[in-house]
Amino acid sequence: MSLRTSANRYAKALFDVALTEQADLAKIDQDLAGFSDLLAGNRELMLAAEQTGVPDAARIGIIERIADQLGLAGPLKKILVMLTADRKLVLVKHLSESYRERLLAHQNVVRGDLTSATPLAPEKAKAIEDSLSTVTGKKVHLTQHVDPSLIGGVVARIGSTVYDGSVKTQLAQLRHELSEAN
Repeated sequence: MSLRTSANRYAKALFDVALTEQADLAKIDQDLAGFSDLLAGNRELMLAAEQTGVPDAARIGIIERIADQLGLAGPLKKILVMLTADRKLVLVKHLSESYRERLLAHQNVVRGDLTSATPLAPEKAKAIEDSLSTVTGKKVHLTQHVDPSLIGGVVARIGSTVYDGSVKTQLAQLRHELSEAN
């Protein structure tokens, strides 16, 4: 089983428990991302939590103390202790990503990419997000990218759907139509 598949299962369990216990879902998301960053930046902590030579009680105790100091919610602390006991803290990064996807879906939010030839003014980007929100029926959050090869216009990608209003594509279509006419 892949790391991502395992992490998805843990994320589902964490989300379901947090929802049942009416925990602050967004805070768990932030805390989980913070813990993931802490692990990524502290190789010694990751090694101590994963090594077979370190007694289970000591490994679990370290994670419990960190969770208490960070003020992590009960469901998040429990799953981190469980992952530590099973020597699966390597899943935390994927767990964080998968949990965030579940949270956004629960909040009826989709993420996408917006590519333009030049940087867009914030109000233009907001107007595009609002238009796409109307089209999709969900709140849209776009990450902006710049690609000068587009010449002008924008390309928005949400999941597998692409909204292409770039000059580059319009020129390619015009070229195709002209070649078909000959």
